[in-house]
Amino acid sequence: MMDARDSTGTAGQMPVVGSLSHARGWPSRLARAVRISAFSILVLAALFAGGFGWFASTVSHMTTPANPAKADAIIVLTGGQSRLDAAMDLLASGKGERLLISGVHPSASRRQLQAATGGDKALFSCCVDIDRAALDTIGNAEESAKWVESHAYGTVILVTNNYHMPRSLLEMSRLLHGARLEPYPVVNTNLGNGGWLTKPEALRVLLTEYSKYVLALARGIVPARQTGSIAVAQAATAHK
Repeated sequence: MMDARDSTGTAGQMPVVGSLSHARGWPSRLARAVRISAFSILVLAALFAGGFGWFASTVSHMTTPANPAKADAIIVLTGGQSRLDAAMDLLASGKGERLLISGVHPSASRRQLQAATGGDKALFSCCVDIDRAALDTIGNAEESAKWVESHAYGTVILVTNNYHMPRSLLEMSRLLHGARLEPYPVVNTNLGNGGWLTKPEALRVLLTEYSKYVLALARGIVPARQTGSIAVAQAATAHK
């Protein structure tokens, strides 16, 4: 028969046993959490790498349309002389009634801009509008949407570099609800057949732009009715 002293001793040992059991379980739970975190990081890294591969392949296969269909208007996003030259050539050839140059530096005058493009002075004076408010791609989309809606345009040719086109289409499609965008990618460097893998500068530009594209996707979901038309336009451009 157990006496009071034995009973008291046993009862006093029970919390110690429970604490030891809890302490022994903690490392296993920590190791499980570490494994889950590591697996999640690997999955995210794989998704990011796979998405980048798709993005780089899509961009590198884009070509400048030889004879794009006529649209109501043209929008060019600043960021390089080749973009402006391409947009002015489209305007001069009658591919659009008016041209919006979006994202012009506030200090640049119309005369300086016209001289830089080398376009016809009369054409520039009558048919070119300048947006100086946009500071980034989101701003380009906002100011372009105001311009398109004020003129009630139904189709717009969008001119920018090939690597910038996916994000530009994404941002524009969120605001241009009544207009169809026709992409006109400007290609400065041939990156087909995996050429971007052997050009460190091209790889850096593509990786930077892809990261911005992913962030743009995270900002919101493009309405389904617009996603289809944008995807078709991108696919058509990529395979021309």
